[in-house]
Amino acid sequence: MAREQFQNLTEPMYYILMSLVMERCGVDIMEAVDEISNGRVRVGPGTLYALLGKFEKEDMIRETEVQGRKRSYIITEKGQEILRDEYRRLITMVKDGVLYMEGKL
Repeated sequence: MAREQFQNLTEPMYYILMSLVMERCGVDIMEAVDEISNGRVRVGPGTLYALLGKFEKEDMIRETEVQGRKRSYIITEKGQEILRDEYRRLITMVKDGVLYMEGKL
């Protein structure tokens, strides 16, 4: 199910997973997404926590710490595999685009 559901990640999904190569709490994830994307992608709390719930349900991330309302997460091996697959897919798309734009396809 997870492979199909997360076969093509949205930008927020991609950047959230990327940010979780380090353990982070929600606020830190939002800040990391903003920083990693150079401000191009911003994730609000509603989107963030909905995606974290889906990722956790599919064992793509795991909760590492709870301090009151503050929860921290980190990406799992399964999540890293999905992130790497998406990275490879995006690289392939860019290569195809370059070849096409150069008239080589």
